[in-house]
Amino acid sequence: MYVTIINDCHDPLTMNRQTVRAATFFPATNISGVAVGNYADLEASGVIIDTIDAAMDEPGIILANVAPRHGKAKKWPNGTPFGHIKYQNTHIFATVDGATLSLIHKYGLATEIEVYDIPTVLDAMIKHGKLADHLRGPITNTQFRSYEFLPRVAKWYMNGVDLPFEKHALTDFLPAPLAVWYVDNFGNCKTTAWDSDIKHKAGTKIKTQWGDLMCYDRLKDVPNGEPGVIVGSSGYRDHRFIEIVVQGKSAAERFSIKVGDKLDA
Repeated sequence: MYVTIINDCHDPLTMNRQTVRAATFFPATNISGVAVGNYADLEASGVIIDTIDAAMDEPGIILANVAPRHGKAKKWPNGTPFGHIKYQNTHIFATVDGATLSLIHKYGLATEIEVYDIPTVLDAMIKHGKLADHLRGPITNTQFRSYEFLPRVAKWYMNGVDLPFEKHALTDFLPAPLAVWYVDNFGNCKTTAWDSDIKHKAGTKIKTQWGDLMCYDRLKDVPNGEPGVIVGSSGYRDHRFIEIVVQGKSAAERFSIKVGDKLDA
């Protein structure tokens, strides 16, 4: 089994703390971490899909946290709640606000999520002898819930403990925009679009906010130094994400593309 940590708290010290904590709750498990930055919720959504794809339906746990405390996030008592989705052999424990769940919904991997109220869950665990009473306050009020609460709730769930939750439809949260969700080290820009979303067909052009770009089947087919729209390797099963590339160069630098940029103007 694997555990993948997807988090907007990702400096080396912080990621090490999360990795060690997860390894403590899930010993003898392969643990990896992925840092997400600006538009972290949209980026996390794509990373979740790529993680499921990489696992080839083998058992695993995804711990995804994107929980700012500023701006719209002020509506929550202490950041967006966490929830749980099971898809085949994958258990996804993730923050629910923003676009984090949007690609799970787009791919049809789930329609609902079990949402946890942290104090309610902790009270239930204390009652059943799964948590020391003195930890209730620190876990409820911590600024680092993906360290104190998230691996614990995952462990309780995987151990078959009944957890209190409320079901919410994924339609309650943001849908996936047609936008860039990741820029790789080559400057290739992964988008949330499938070929059917943009009527991708090799030899034709599509309109984008960066101009009319030629479509190609593969990266190899794009002429040297030229931009193109291709079907990339990321995605799941027969729905791979469209990428914007420049052959041999960085599309991100050429067009000043950033994560969160929408395909249309």
